[in-house]
Amino acid sequence: MKRAVNRARAVNRYYDAGKAHHTPQGFRNPEPSQRREGDLRRWQDERKRLGLPSPPQAGYRRFVEQWWQPADLGGAHDGVWWLGHAALLLRLSGRYILIDPALSQRASPLSFYGPKRKTPPPLSVEQLPALDMLLISHNHYDHLDRRTVRQLAQRFPQATVVVPLGLKRWFRRYRFARVEELDWWDSLTLGDMTLHAVPARHWSMRSLWDRNRSLWCGWVIHHPALRFYFSGDSGYSERLAEIGQRLGPFNLAALPIGAYAPRWFMQEQHMDPQQSVTLYQQLGAPRAIPMHWGVFELADESLDEPPEQLRQALQAAGVEPDGFRPIKIGAQIALP
Repeated sequence: MKRAVNRARAVNRYYDAGKAHHTPQGFRNPEPSQRREGDLRRWQDERKRLGLPSPPQAGYRRFVEQWWQPADLGGAHDGVWWLGHAALLLRLSGRYILIDPALSQRASPLSFYGPKRKTPPPLSVEQLPALDMLLISHNHYDHLDRRTVRQLAQRFPQATVVVPLGLKRWFRRYRFARVEELDWWDSLTLGDMTLHAVPARHWSMRSLWDRNRSLWCGWVIHHPALRFYFSGDSGYSERLAEIGQRLGPFNLAALPIGAYAPRWFMQEQHMDPQQSVTLYQQLGAPRAIPMHWGVFELADESLDEPPEQLRQALQAAGVEPDGFRPIKIGAQIALP
């Protein structure tokens, strides 16, 4: 009788009792949490009282002039474009892979409320070339944007979509040719490319009723021209070093440096630049793109603070800055 009751309460159809990040109701981080009830309200009250975040030192207009450019997709060489926040476009042997595109004006289910873009998208869906693959790390609105996905499905129904566990059902309405979902350490081979879903320290939620019902992850891409690690959204964890040990070495990574303040509230879900530098070193210091900054004001630091904090963190660690240098939104890194 007791086992029958437990099964009835288990709403996670992927549940595997042998995996530490699985629960009968959904998923969790294996790392212990220090969060307490009321912390969200405490942060919101503190943020409002202090008037945070502050504008960039030279103002928003100057920030855009300094850190934004339209994406130029000309040429035929392999490359990676940073499209702002955590969105990336990869061109590998003529194939295009898009990761976590959020090209709408707000990271929100509502068109009139929620975090609004402070920098414009460097391109539109209409300007994208024929898309082969779409990768999504988790279901937060700054990574899984319904309007962008709807436009992608209309233009590129032939694309393959790869998501963490629990998100395939969400994508059914868009009628992509193929949707695959993976657990941590699962892999999928598509032609000469192998995708690996890897751990991240984060959470998921799109409504009041689905917290942690779907998984979150990072991605590793193995291709003859590239060994690439995309961290997704993640707080720092010693477990992340295992990704490099198992699937490295990498010649390119995308690591987050924004949405980290205040640390007492954000540290379990977002890395600060100092922690990103630590992970960068643990991965063997590949060429790295600093991401998850410059678009949405999701935390208390100013938009222009993360690159300066990254510079200081690299200097303090005695690491040459060239391998982990911020680039403009819309800029491309050419691959060998």
